[in-house]
Amino acid sequence: DVRNAMAQGSIAAVFHIEGVEAIDPELTMLDVLHEAGLRSLGIVWSRPNAFGHGVPFRFPSSPDTGPGLTDAGKALVKACNQLKIMIDLSHLNEKGFRDVAALSDAPLVATHSNVHAICGHSRNLTDWQLGAIRETGGMVGLNFATGFLREDGRMNADTSLDIMVRHIDSLLQALGEDGVGLGSDFDGAMIPAVIGDVAGLPKLIDALAARGFGRALIEKIAYRNWLNMLEKTIG
Repeated sequence: DVRNAMAQGSIAAVFHIEGVEAIDPELTMLDVLHEAGLRSLGIVWSRPNAFGHGVPFRFPSSPDTGPGLTDAGKALVKACNQLKIMIDLSHLNEKGFRDVAALSDAPLVATHSNVHAICGHSRNLTDWQLGAIRETGGMVGLNFATGFLREDGRMNADTSLDIMVRHIDSLLQALGEDGVGLGSDFDGAMIPAVIGDVAGLPKLIDALAARGFGRALIEKIAYRNWLNMLEKTIG
């Protein structure tokens, strides 16, 4: 459906929820929402719910905070696999991440997260997490929020394209060229002023080209990898 929309010059959207507070522990609402078109969900935002625990917004901090998934959370993972709903690991703490990795038979995906080794924020992914994602043929989308990009963790719009390219390069080294995309997070995060909004995306593309990224790789990062991942996870 997404490819057809692109071919027709139309906008395509995937129904996603971040933090599944709308779903009851018995998962009755999961079926209702799936029937309504839900195809992707993040188990938590950065707070606990009936299914798991999100990481706090602190810098510096580790994602290894709080317990793993609840029994309802583990049942949710299995149900999502059966329904072909993509599970987004962004915001989930490390123990919850490990539970999903152990239970899920789908590629591991973090739609909007960065590299913890560069920016030591709990919202970012450790080397172990990146390795687990790679093992499943999964994917990470670059988060544009400055507090998750900068080495000093500051929410400062005066943030250069260079640090964004650095995160992308590190993700490529960890995941391979099929495992990296753009995750943006335009809906409320502080974005580098040089990008501003979606109209600024060509500036990031130009920065990648200036760094020596080839056209084929840039296209993968910009959209092709996400199309392929959607086909793998939601069919």
